[in-house]
Amino acid sequence: MKFLVTKDLQHSTLLGNLMAGVSVALFFYLVLDVVLHGYVLGFDFSSMTDTLYGNAEEFIEPILIDSLLLQVHIDLFMSLFSIMIIASVYIRLYSSQKRTKILVHTLFILGLLAPLLLIVAYFTSVPFLYGWVAVFLLGHLLGMFMSLGIIQKLLRK
Repeated sequence: MKFLVTKDLQHSTLLGNLMAGVSVALFFYLVLDVVLHGYVLGFDFSSMTDTLYGNAEEFIEPILIDSLLLQVHIDLFMSLFSIMIIASVYIRLYSSQKRTKILVHTLFILGLLAPLLLIVAYFTSVPFLYGWVAVFLLGHLLGMFMSLGIIQKLLRK
């Protein structure tokens, strides 16, 4: 991660291309993470509530707490790992812009808040589920936006 110390990409096109490749991989990770959560929890609110809280009329059991805790544990680790990579490269490329600080802080807050809201929604009520969906999607869209900004800046040189 020499780039995180020196900022000099003019002499190393390979390093720039490598970082662009990592950003492309993170972009696709964020897209597929949305698909994975849709598959596990459901793509609409009725299936999400059935998954989290169960449905006695249709004999659907709620998700087991250990399965949910495992999902949240993985979400926290992977989101922080991907956010750290995106944020560190984005800060180095866009450090002169004023909005960089706001985008990075917002990305971190959304990334940490999403798994916590899912746990709160499980133990409380549906309004927190709506909050989780909003925070989860906004965080992933912001991460995708920042990844695309990184790719554009690295490939444009």
